[in-house]
Amino acid sequence: MAATADPLQRGFAAPDFSLPGVDGRIWSLSDVRGPNGTLVMFICNHCPYVQAVADRMVRDARELRALGVHTVAISSNDVAAYPEDSFDHMQSFAAQHGFGFPYLYDASQAVARAYGAVCTPDFFGFNADLKLQYRGQLDASRKQAATPDVRRDLFEAMKQITATGIGPEEQVPSIGCSIKWKDEA
Repeated sequence: MAATADPLQRGFAAPDFSLPGVDGRIWSLSDVRGPNGTLVMFICNHCPYVQAVADRMVRDARELRALGVHTVAISSNDVAAYPEDSFDHMQSFAAQHGFGFPYLYDASQAVARAYGAVCTPDFFGFNADLKLQYRGQLDASRKQAATPDVRRDLFEAMKQITATGIGPEEQVPSIGCSIKWKDEA
């Protein structure tokens, strides 16, 4: 289990990328940017933390889109060591959960490193100017099923960002599986 080590570097500019999506298209940051904000999620298929929140991520992304916040998910895991995170499995995972946002593969892991991602899920909420305003948890449920009244931390933070351009002062770090880095031999 890993937690985001540095929960927020407010104002950090979103690094650009050009990555293949499970839909066969190459996506860049400008392609996924929302008029009122952008949510970049580092996830993977096999992580029990991601599996536990996948349907809530889809729900929140759908509702945020109505507020002008667009979402992208990126998998950066080493698929040689974790074949269940392969591109084919990513396609199946996205279809199974009804992803309404691009799901991209970061084979080189350069994008995860540029963002400073450490775990799955790891959420980066940017304002309309692509400046980081939220780096925290989806909600408090972690690997358990969420109660109907669980506070939707990520959703509420992104709503605040669309209204003010600034994220909440208090943010609870996300917890999940560590990103599976390739051996640097």
